[in-house]
Amino acid sequence: MNIEQLDTLDRRLVHALSLDGRASFSRLAAVLGVTDQTVVRRYRRLHGERLLRVIGLPVTDRLGMSENWLRIQCAPGSAVPIAEALARRPDTGWVKIHSGGSEVACVVRSHSSDERDALLLQKLPRTQHVTGVTAQSLLHIYTTEFGQWLDGLDGRGLSEEQVRELARPRTTGDEETRLDAADHAMLAVLARDGRTGYPELARATGRSESTVRRRLEHLREIGALYFDIEILPVHFGLTVQAALFATVAPHNLAEAGRALARHPEIPWLAAATGTTNLVGTVVCRDRGALYTYVTERIGALKTVQQLEVVPVLRHVKRGGLLTDGVRLFEPPAG
Repeated sequence: MNIEQLDTLDRRLVHALSLDGRASFSRLAAVLGVTDQTVVRRYRRLHGERLLRVIGLPVTDRLGMSENWLRIQCAPGSAVPIAEALARRPDTGWVKIHSGGSEVACVVRSHSSDERDALLLQKLPRTQHVTGVTAQSLLHIYTTEFGQWLDGLDGRGLSEEQVRELARPRTTGDEETRLDAADHAMLAVLARDGRTGYPELARATGRSESTVRRRLEHLREIGALYFDIEILPVHFGLTVQAALFATVAPHNLAEAGRALARHPEIPWLAAATGTTNLVGTVVCRDRGALYTYVTERIGALKTVQQLEVVPVLRHVKRGGLLTDGVRLFEPPAG
């Protein structure tokens, strides 16, 4: 399978979009120091070849939602159909098959305890070939700089000045907000393409363009909606991915979480319930780099008491889009 490596300008464009996924092409061009036409051409190629998508995702704790990290044990030979079925659900993300081929992992976002329990207590236990389920509630996400891993491994991302120009102010406060039917319709569109224009969002929601614009910006400002990028690490030469499960004493949890979140090898890290109270994702160039990272970087952290690193055999779904390991695909509608 042909895996395209991104050049420096492509990487900087991806990094820029990770900071502000809805920035205009003219603003992106000004920060990158190229023409508008160059940015448009680069983006359209990456988008058209299904290498890159910007997606809008809810911030669950601001919307009264919950997130659970699931590890699903499967009978031999059944992991692929179970993972593919989970990937088609709109409430799942980061569906992957771990090495050995008998464990599926994913994140499930639930709007209510009834939704969560329907999956955990009814649907999955009754699914043929599921032999066990471990569920951990996600308590806190440490990795807030969504693009830091893009340039941390080879230094070909944006400069600190360029990052400051594009980075949006961080939100403060922890108030919850409730979504109405029009909000849900807007988020469903943004989950497939976060750069969808206001006219299309207006048609999807039945609101005016000005109302949609104000509502989208309000949700961003209060920290209820954020824009992330979907792109496979292989296009940056990162061929090895693994899930990380660490055990840390409760009084050291925040310190360990902040320390690991600063590592460019960790694109995502969260505190969770259970004995492995730190869960995350590791990306490295190869197995040798993974060994070095585990033994030297994580090994230097005295706060980490136990560590399990599980290689990912196959990625079926990322934050919102399906993948064949190289390209991105929209889940079926409905």
